[in-house]
Amino acid sequence: MADIKLQRDILNLNKITHSVRSAQAILQYGVGAMVDFPDQTLMTAAPEYWGARVIQIHDERLEKGLKVDYFGLPGGDEYNWGIAYTRFPQWYFCPKCRRFEPLKHWVKEYRSKASQKQKEKDPYMKRPRCLECKQSLVPTRIVVACEKGHIDDFPWVNWAHHNSLGGAKPICSNPSMMFKTGATASAGLEGLVIECSNCKAKATLSNAFNKDAMEKMEKNHKGCYECTGNMPWKNKQVDCATFPRAMQRGASSIYFPKVVSSLVIPPYSDKINVRVEQSKVYKDCLFFIAQFEGENIDHIIVARLDKWTKDMAIEISAEVNVVRHILNRRLLNRENEETNIEPNSMEYRIEEYEALTGRITNNDLDGNDFLREETDIHKYDIPYLKSVSLIHKIREVRALTGFTRINPPDSQQSGELIPGFIAIKEQETRWYPAYEVRGEGIFFEFENEQISKWINDFPKVNHRADILNHNFMRSYQGSVTTRNITPKYILLHTIAHLLIRQLSFECGYTAASLRERIYCNTDNNEYEMSGILIYTASGDSEGTLGGLVRQGYWDCLPRTFKKAMQYAELCSNDPVCISSVGQGREALNLAACHTCGLLPETSCEDFNVFLDRALVIGTFENKEIGFYNDWLVN
Repeated sequence: MADIKLQRDILNLNKITHSVRSAQAILQYGVGAMVDFPDQTLMTAAPEYWGARVIQIHDERLEKGLKVDYFGLPGGDEYNWGIAYTRFPQWYFCPKCRRFEPLKHWVKEYRSKASQKQKEKDPYMKRPRCLECKQSLVPTRIVVACEKGHIDDFPWVNWAHHNSLGGAKPICSNPSMMFKTGATASAGLEGLVIECSNCKAKATLSNAFNKDAMEKMEKNHKGCYECTGNMPWKNKQVDCATFPRAMQRGASSIYFPKVVSSLVIPPYSDKINVRVEQSKVYKDCLFFIAQFEGENIDHIIVARLDKWTKDMAIEISAEVNVVRHILNRRLLNRENEETNIEPNSMEYRIEEYEALTGRITNNDLDGNDFLREETDIHKYDIPYLKSVSLIHKIREVRALTGFTRINPPDSQQSGELIPGFIAIKEQETRWYPAYEVRGEGIFFEFENEQISKWINDFPKVNHRADILNHNFMRSYQGSVTTRNITPKYILLHTIAHLLIRQLSFECGYTAASLRERIYCNTDNNEYEMSGILIYTASGDSEGTLGGLVRQGYWDCLPRTFKKAMQYAELCSNDPVCISSVGQGREALNLAACHTCGLLPETSCEDFNVFLDRALVIGTFENKEIGFYNDWLVN
């Protein structure tokens, strides 16, 4: 069940009609996003309003990287899902009488006209409705948002008077708005009319969606169209000097969540580590440490460590020395920048790469959340493949750290470096909303030397990568960040997409249920990585049944792998697709379209960009530049 925050009051909502899945609460319906429920539209409130009704989940590496104590999974019992909402947008209209008022006016009318029995049963009008027409109210479809993440209601009163069809009028003393629509569905924005029934000023929404509409209006009406800096999910406003843009409430660009994901790898996946996280003593430790926020209290922790260790060892029935080692690692040097690796950094991926390739000692690999099986690569007979690892058990934690509006965040940047990034929590809050995925996967490690030789042997490969880099620099993302898209990354990323598309036919999972994770070093990084992890990504799953791992054995994978490469040879959009010098979002793909290479966006780390199947199979004119061209010909 969810809660709605109305001023200082917390109201319980219907647990059937007002609930979302835990994955949705982190992704499309995360903090700051609007959720369309059957009777009204609400905005997910900041985690400070969620209270304590969340299930604590842990990933030690990610906790250190994000500097929090735990992650909160929306949950609890069936009556307390823990998620809080606030009412936004505030403007509602009656579909029968067409009255258009802020919600506070509708509530005021309800309190003055409703019967005593109605008010006792529903004092806050949880379901907005017009008492005169007996109709449910409809929230406005249009809001304004700025590139700094702020959002507010469209300036309906100002717009109706300042853009009045008979010429601009001063705002009357008691504006009473009406929302009218054209007689035909094809009328467009000109058919949407806002009228003040008091002074008869009326205006259409024509030109309201122009990028500079608010800026132009501000020139003639100072102080009426600047961004209000409104952050309803935090119940506060800040100063903002930018101009907002009118947007539809359900537009995809109104909310871009920034989700950080992490694989739970050894030694953090060990069974004893999980038991420590779930113990009552550990929760008491975190509560004690939280009282000294911002202070270095290592000396205080050391003084209490022996007692905590003994109490915890008794609680979870473990050896004292093992528990002491884990608590030392977890609780001491919490603010040490050298030990806290940023989740988007190359070093963070290197740790995962070493676990997936088996470079961690075998004694550590039979953990509670991570189980890897090594295979004999000689049985596979797939060229340029160095190893295949079958990951029977894997756990991924995905945490929502913030969001942007209008412009999407760069997947490679950390939050504070992203233009327009809004952090979802206050600095003193010691947790992020998150959910976990348990599943299985196949890890492919490619031969670095062969990839480097291929890049050096065919200059056309670098030329195609240069085209994507040029397109990237001209894009919005390229204007706010620097990134070098290497031929190796494009190759690995495209192969991952082709494999996921083929595996979705072979293993029974849909493409949306599979997800990629690319391990590719940058040019200035000495540690060589060339790997792809394809794993199950179903958000609310407790685990999977082994269908994906079964496809990774030597009797299935070679056939699946070759089929994936063969199907890439021809696209129904060829020759247009294979000859493209830029397609997709901001021309950030070459030979890749929805027919041949794109996946559901939740399956792709880079939102379906930086793809080119020509690097895998070659072009019509230059077949030899394809990395797997020789294998397919033979």
